[in-house]
Amino acid sequence: MSLRFIGIDPSTGDKQSPTVWVDKEKQEIVFQGWEPGPELVAECAAFEAPGHGKGIPDGEAVIRMPARMVHMIREACDAVERADIR
Repeated sequence: MSLRFIGIDPSTGDKQSPTVWVDKEKQEIVFQGWEPGPELVAECAAFEAPGHGKGIPDGEAVIRMPARMVHMIREACDAVERADIR
């Protein structure tokens, strides 16, 4: 895997570290975030989008990211679209 570090939440201190990377080889955005509580997981699992059934498929997870990291997520989106990582 060829990860490019985008950013880490500067407000989390030493014991937490929501982080954003870009996987240059797979052209994917990679997140490390907080585990959600059981209530949030249940709420997400109950949501039914058009063309999708309810539930969280095997191999997928719900994570929480602080809104203050939006600029890092945007940067990751831009990086994954740029030709310099292809």
